[in-house]
Amino acid sequence: MTDRTTYLVLPGYQNSDPGHWQSLWEASEPETFHRVVQADWDHPEQGDWVARVDAAVAAAAADGPVVLVAHSLGCITAVRWAAGAGAERTAAVRGALLVAPADVDTAEVPELVNFRPVALEALPFPSIVVASTDDPWVSPARARRFAAAWGSRYEQPGAYGHLNAGSGLGDWPLGRELLAEL
Repeated sequence: MTDRTTYLVLPGYQNSDPGHWQSLWEASEPETFHRVVQADWDHPEQGDWVARVDAAVAAAAADGPVVLVAHSLGCITAVRWAAGAGAERTAAVRGALLVAPADVDTAEVPELVNFRPVALEALPFPSIVVASTDDPWVSPARARRFAAAWGSRYEQPGAYGHLNAGSGLGDWPLGRELLAEL
């Protein structure tokens, strides 16, 4: 084992475009940031998405600790994975940055219904939930509820929409600071 931290990037529904902070982080550090590529970004299936996270964690754990860097539906996938994964697998995860978790329980998007309900079990590793005050995919109250249920620290940086490329965050220095705390 080389004891190198691998950052697994978990985009949400329809993937993260090139201007998204996740994509920018990957491009700037391709040796440590690795996207978990899903078979179908536009018609996600919870079981498939969770299985791909599990396989990616297993592969990355051979080199050292893993940190999950999730956005939107990627957060919901990470939490569902942790709820069903064994202790040996989750022990490889040093932490998770969970940004703009999509509230699939209230989202009226047919492709996301199979991710219901959002898992509300405590995560077995440190985590930080980051949510905007004006995110169209999750209310601040619901994001705080997720953070409390998951045992996560909650951060609310202000009004930045869905904390994606459309939010104008660029490389998102605050996100990198939070990631460094994990």
